[in-house]
Amino acid sequence: MKEKEAWVLNGYFGILLIAILLAGTVLCFMEQQLIIGGICLILAIVLGSGVTMVQPNQSAVVIFLGRYMGTVRREGIVLTVPFSVRRTISLRVRNFNSKRLKVNDVNGNPIEIAAVIVFKVIDSAKAVFDVDRYEEFVEIQSETAIRAVATKYPYDNFEENELTLRGNAEEVSSELTTELQDRLRVAGVDVIEARLTHLAYSTEIAQAMLQRQQASAIISARKQIVDGAVGMVQDAIDRIEKEGVVDLDDERRAAMINNLLVSIVSDHGAQPVVNTGSLYQ
Repeated sequence: MKEKEAWVLNGYFGILLIAILLAGTVLCFMEQQLIIGGICLILAIVLGSGVTMVQPNQSAVVIFLGRYMGTVRREGIVLTVPFSVRRTISLRVRNFNSKRLKVNDVNGNPIEIAAVIVFKVIDSAKAVFDVDRYEEFVEIQSETAIRAVATKYPYDNFEENELTLRGNAEEVSSELTTELQDRLRVAGVDVIEARLTHLAYSTEIAQAMLQRQQASAIISARKQIVDGAVGMVQDAIDRIEKEGVVDLDDERRAAMINNLLVSIVSDHGAQPVVNTGSLYQ
């Protein structure tokens, strides 16, 4: 199905025409012209059955004898196909808050996730005829898309080159919007935005995962400290040898590297030890 424009006539002109026909009916009945009066009355009833009102940011899907006749988007009072069924569809922007879903991330860890979906109907015909109750369709497909996206990424990871649900909210939201748009296009729905509103480990593993996060954070931090310390020591040794401050043999170089690494990497302030004798004594 594809939306098309229905036949419409200015509503005020239609009401005026109906009023004229009713007045003509009364005059004809008063003058005993029953046939003409009956025709005017029937015409007034036929035209009156086509009068409908459309509010701003709404549309009316016109159905006549089971056939789609078109969609009325003109706001106000209009006159459309007589004896037709008009189904009102809201074109306003709406929010949908999903339930908190329990799913497993890519590592198999159970997490709780929820999202808010901002959408609007852009094709009334698809929303009415291509799906059954499009509001429920949006709700079910939104939850399905959230589950699909959540299973693609880990909840958290300290590897900088890996996307995570917690650390890459913009990328995850963008993929969720794309996933939803692909699923809801059949219903004539345009997804404006989709963002996560809740993200947490499931309660039964929350404490254990918190300890794991803390351990991973410590390991990651220590790795960065060691990498930085090695670079600093290398720069210091190269500068000492380049400027000729002191000549270092292998044993002295090893001792200096050890002292510098201990000073930089240590969790506590290093205690200086003054060596008053030779290094070889």
